[in-house]
Amino acid sequence: MSSKIYFKQTGGVNLRRGFINVASRLHHRIAPAHAKQFAKKLLLTPVRSKKVIIEPEGLVRQSIETSEGKIMTYRLGSGPTWVLGHGWSGSSSQFFPLMEYIAQAGYTALAFDNPAHGESEGQFGHLPGFVAALDGVLEQQDAIAGIVAHSMGGAMVLESRHLCLESKPVLLVAPVLNYAENLMTTVERSGFSMKLFQEVIDEIAVSYQYELESINPLQRLQLTKARTVIVHDKADKFASFSESELAGELSHVTLIATEGLGHGRILKSEQLRQGFDLLARA
Repeated sequence: MSSKIYFKQTGGVNLRRGFINVASRLHHRIAPAHAKQFAKKLLLTPVRSKKVIIEPEGLVRQSIETSEGKIMTYRLGSGPTWVLGHGWSGSSSQFFPLMEYIAQAGYTALAFDNPAHGESEGQFGHLPGFVAALDGVLEQQDAIAGIVAHSMGGAMVLESRHLCLESKPVLLVAPVLNYAENLMTTVERSGFSMKLFQEVIDEIAVSYQYELESINPLQRLQLTKARTVIVHDKADKFASFSESELAGELSHVTLIATEGLGHGRILKSEQLRQGFDLLARA
């Protein structure tokens, strides 16, 4: 499903929203089990991009085993390792330009495709699965120098309690810092049955012992004292810039605001490279 379902900020009542509301509620009432499976497929299935991306020279692919199945990793360069995590309906290929920059700076760039994304296994994607996959990748590293995350990947990093991340610098790109609120609000705006949606997230909560209400990336950022740089576009339509402004008031957080780059193009920006330099050369 398109990332717009989860992160788009626009609202408004329209005929399509009304139809979705009636249809999903009726489906749930008539065939609850089937409706739940349909909802999981609709709400938890990311878009796997089929766009052909030219890989950087020297890129090494390796599939690793995790609790979320086989996760595809992409390694470039040598030296201390920076881990890179993408967001919903994204993939590691979005990081290729930054990975080349990191490798040229004397580091190893290690990106991975989240469950049900890119070339990793999995049918469904969700934040608890993202966190488990990240922890699985980190388990196989001796140590890391820092971590980079885009969009929902920012929530993934901040929600992880892995010891490997303790005190390590964090570069957040267009992060979704109000994840739970944003998710609930946007699904509601879509018109989808909130009762049916709640059943889906309750199932995930039980399976992963991970309540949606407990997810609060901004609060996690407030509690951590790791050096953090946020690079975020003021007109981002998918992740709230105002939340990043709040985070920028924290003493250990530096906010680099951009204009005209949106949610995706920012990954190829000079400002992102500057953000990396601030952390890597500190």
